[in-house]
Amino acid sequence: MPGNSFGYLFRLTTFGESHGKAIGGVIDGCPAGLSIDIDFIQRELDRRKPLYPGSTERKEPDQVEFLSGILNGKTIGTPIGYIVKNLTAQPADYDELSNLYRPSHADYTFEKKYGIPGHSSVGRASGRETVARVVAGAVAKLLLKISDIEINAFVSQVGPIIAETDLSGADLSTAVRAPYGCLDSNIEKQIASLIRDAEAKGDTLGGTVTCRIKGTPPGLGDPVFDKLQADLARAMLSIGSAKAFEYGLGFQAASWKGSEYNDQMTAKDGKVTFLTNHDGGIQGGISNGEDIIFRVGFKPVPSVKMPQSTVNRQGEPAEITIGGRHDTCHIPRLVVIVESMAALVLADHLLRNSLSRTG
Repeated sequence: MPGNSFGYLFRLTTFGESHGKAIGGVIDGCPAGLSIDIDFIQRELDRRKPLYPGSTERKEPDQVEFLSGILNGKTIGTPIGYIVKNLTAQPADYDELSNLYRPSHADYTFEKKYGIPGHSSVGRASGRETVARVVAGAVAKLLLKISDIEINAFVSQVGPIIAETDLSGADLSTAVRAPYGCLDSNIEKQIASLIRDAEAKGDTLGGTVTCRIKGTPPGLGDPVFDKLQADLARAMLSIGSAKAFEYGLGFQAASWKGSEYNDQMTAKDGKVTFLTNHDGGIQGGISNGEDIIFRVGFKPVPSVKMPQSTVNRQGEPAEITIGGRHDTCHIPRLVVIVESMAALVLADHLLRNSLSRTG
């Protein structure tokens, strides 16, 4: 099974299945001498935990164990290996579904691709895999902090509830302390009520995560296939339930005139500044020094607790009701995952940029 690695110079490879012994990762290309703040990494992992009403009942301690690449609290330039053990896995939950394809899961496609029953192999497609991304993203954030690059995301939509937020000057770090990852307490209350409703009916909800990257220097990215926004899109769409990516004005730009849309420029004391940021901080595939702003749309968790039509492995029509432990709404848990993937992209491009110029 290829496709388990992400990045060019700062490169992450993940391994493990949702109900196996552990999820793990190997970070290659992290420079030597980086101070590793274990407490910070654990706080990032805690942000991914299901700690709010409407999240999964699977409670894992998610304690990272580093196996290599770190000595006396600093990286030594060799591959950083780590694991996060699965201590509450319950693979037997899936036994009764072994002959059925779960709608909108990877069961059917995995079986067609690899020739083995999907329920025994799709642990790689599970959201559990993202725990390895959060560890690597935390390491990437520590590297980016040296360059004063800051990444903050928040929940901007759950179901039909959309938060209209002016990101210019907004303190996005407040979302970290909010149970549902929102910036507005009134939106939080509406989302909490919506999730309770869906949970009572055995249904699930999707939503949108918005992310802002501050402090990015101009010049990251390349103009053809390795555009910065293309790598960000690939990173975000690699998250299991991601269905859409847009940056800057995104689809809204299609309805504007060029005279309205263009980010006009000025200069003060020899420094170039932009009067607007409709391009979301990226022009020609390369960062321009403005805030990078993007949004990621996620589908609802497909494991609903109401009867659905499906087929069995013999190709016969059947009905399925999915039990087990699943999120009613996973969007708040995705905030740190979006940040982590963005950090991997920025760390990689920061290192790549150092190779693109000789002076």
